[in-house]
Amino acid sequence: MAWSFRIGRLLGSELRVHATFFLLLLWIGVSAWGSGGPAAAALNITFILLLFACVLAHEFGHALMARRYGIRTPDITLLPIGGLARLERMPERPGQEIAVALAGPAVNVGIALVLWLAGFGPMTQATDLGGTLAGLMGGLLSVNILLVIFNMIPAFPMDGGRVLRGVLAIFLPRLRATRYAVRLGQGLAVLFAAYALWTGSFLLGLVALFVFFAGNAELTEMRARSRFDHLSVGDAMIGEFTHLSPEAPAGPAAELARSSPQDIFPVIGPDGRLGGFATPDALLRAPAAARVSEVMSPEAPSLPMSRPAVQLITLLDQYPAVGVTGPSGRLLGYVTRESAARLFRQRGG
Repeated sequence: MAWSFRIGRLLGSELRVHATFFLLLLWIGVSAWGSGGPAAAALNITFILLLFACVLAHEFGHALMARRYGIRTPDITLLPIGGLARLERMPERPGQEIAVALAGPAVNVGIALVLWLAGFGPMTQATDLGGTLAGLMGGLLSVNILLVIFNMIPAFPMDGGRVLRGVLAIFLPRLRATRYAVRLGQGLAVLFAAYALWTGSFLLGLVALFVFFAGNAELTEMRARSRFDHLSVGDAMIGEFTHLSPEAPAGPAAELARSSPQDIFPVIGPDGRLGGFATPDALLRAPAAARVSEVMSPEAPSLPMSRPAVQLITLLDQYPAVGVTGPSGRLLGYVTRESAARLFRQRGG
């Protein structure tokens, strides 16, 4: 995501913070300082950081549940309006989508329960921290309860909206279920926006804009994907290619790259499985004595050739190529952005 910064990696996902998050901290700190001095500023900033730690835990709830279904989460980004876990693809089965959507709010329920069992009670006003540990933890308990309630509003693509889409998809085609969930979400977004204008709530206005446009974007993507339902990964596969061994010297491989029309080379191990991809540029820049394994990109996703071709779309947004495997897991070919685009142009209609 543009204007975001990498701050680390946790549980297989890159952690990122959007630049506007720091503006939020600055605004909270300055406002609190003006009304209560440096102690109030420090307390409020601490509360916001703890709050966003809960938001991060919420997003990891989604990510870890998605992992159970073989879906990676490349990165999680913290924004002023919350967090965003970017899954490499959404679960296709309604039950899986419902489980992934509910996993995030379930984490907030767990946090609130732990705080309550520890003896802290919810605050009447989550912002009335009182300058004590009890006030801070009570405010955090209250906010976690509010996060559960807010996230379960059926405004797609919020968690409640995804649960709604999953339930509808049990009885309806997925595209129609998405359309109904998006339209309801957009109606709620209009109400959010009207209330934000009435109360002057800037953050709620941002949430309304996000719900309206993000829902519309996902519906548009679903419509495009529905055109390719009859195509498989194997249909886009490049089946005739030159591959490299991970132990091969980079020098001869670079000479091969100079004379080959291929723009990327699969690197296949002795077991016939994909180890990575090497580009001609990487091979030509490498020292002649280096091994191919030292210059290849080890992040090389692969899909069985029978999978729906639409699963390539998200992967090819992140990687230059995707391996195609047979029933035994051995590499049969690969798909690049160009070969996938060519397939969709020729047969997508």
